[in-house]
Formats: sequence, C-alpha cells, structure tokens
Amino acid sequence: MRRRPRAATAAAVTRAAASTLGVSDAHSAVAGTGPARLQVGADEFRYTLSRGRLRAGEAIVQLVNYGEDDHNLRLRRDGGTRTRRIPRTAPDEMNELRTVLRAGKWRLWCSLPGHEAAGMTATLRVFKPS
Repeated sequence: MRRRPRAATAAAVTRAAASTLGVSDAHSAVAGTGPARLQVGADEFRYTLSRGRLRAGEAIVQLVNYGEDDHNLRLRRDGGTRTRRIPRTAPDEMNELRTVLRAGKWRLWCSLPGHEAAGMTATLRVFKPS
C-alpha cells in the first residue's frame, strides 16, 4: 500500500478542518455568494461560536459536541416565536441545521435539563447585508 507524502496529508487535514470550521466559507459569508456558516462548539457548560455576527439569509449552523455530556441547540430571534432546533448531540458528534435567519439578535441555549441554568447560552447577531 502506498502512503501519501506527509505534506499532502497535512494539506488534506487543513482543508477538512477549514471546511468544518467554516473558514473556507468566510468569503461567501461576507460576500453573500452562498449560505452563511456558523459552528457552535459545546462542552460543559458553555457554547463557543465561530463568529458572533452572521449575514441574514440562508445559513448552515453546526453543533459540535466537544464535551462529555449530550447537548442540543435552540435558536430564537428576540421578539420571534419560532424556535430552530438541533437535536441532542452525543460527545464527539456533530449535527447540522440548514435554515433562514432574519436580521436581529438571536438567543442560543441548550434545552437539556439544567444546562441553560448552568450557563449554556449565547447570543448571535444577524445583520442585513448592505
């Protein structure tokens, strides 16, 4: 069996990591040429957002569980009535939601018992492109 040169393997890993983190989509998220991307990292008991602002419109939101407990993700725009949901995600797993986000301030939280009270909340600002 042939092995790839080390540089090719490192490049493939870098591309895969950039894609997962949304880095390769940074230009499209600003320029409006594709869905905006947001990665939400979860562990005990906090969320870490890949960015705090996102362009309004079509979006892909990924929940990646880096913790030891299951987590989920709920998103609701201030003043809104609709809650977007990413289901329970086991440790070392990822779930994804494709949705449309309107401009405004969005509240994110984990709805599993006790998680929100323990601090699993975040705020996302969604802006209209100019």
